[in-house]
Amino acid sequence: MNNKILIENYLLILKSTVEVYVHGTLESSNKDIRDLLKHGLSETMTHQADTYDIMKKYGFYNIENVDLNNIKQTLQKVQGNN
Repeated sequence: MNNKILIENYLLILKSTVEVYVHGTLESSNKDIRDLLKHGLSETMTHQADTYDIMKKYGFYNIENVDLNNIKQTLQKVQGNN
């Protein structure tokens, strides 16, 4: 398995973990547990941002600027204003 696949899989795991922490935090009725989950959420989001930066550094995640007209056209399609 190459590095790109490994780091993409790790990023997917982090995203799934964030979802678990968010739902746990929202559903928790105990302040201590909620605070613990919020801390875990914050740590996981930091790992996600670091992983994203590594992916950009090694060219595994490329960002393209999108033309404003393309954004407007896509928004119109989503809103059903074809």
